[in-house]
Amino acid sequence: MSTLATFPWVRFTGFTLCLMGVGYGLMKATTPTEHQLYNEMAPDLRRKVDALRAAREGRDTEMKKQVDLQVTAQNEPEAAKPIWAERPCDRK
Repeated sequence: MSTLATFPWVRFTGFTLCLMGVGYGLMKATTPTEHQLYNEMAPDLRRKVDALRAAREGRDTEMKKQVDLQVTAQNEPEAAKPIWAERPCDRK
């Protein structure tokens, strides 16, 4: 008989799954959530985090404005034409 046929695959798979489950459970039990981490921070670090969040929100709103402008510009037929579609002498 070959060694592959006699190897206890079911027991090995079960042990591996149990080990991964214990590791995942340990990770979930010991890792704090973002809210818990924020509450444990020093006040000066909280101010820095708040400033970074506000800056990120500002960047996101600016990017959203640019995307909205580009989307509305794509709907205009004149904006869809390539810039070389007209000759320079045709421009007014």
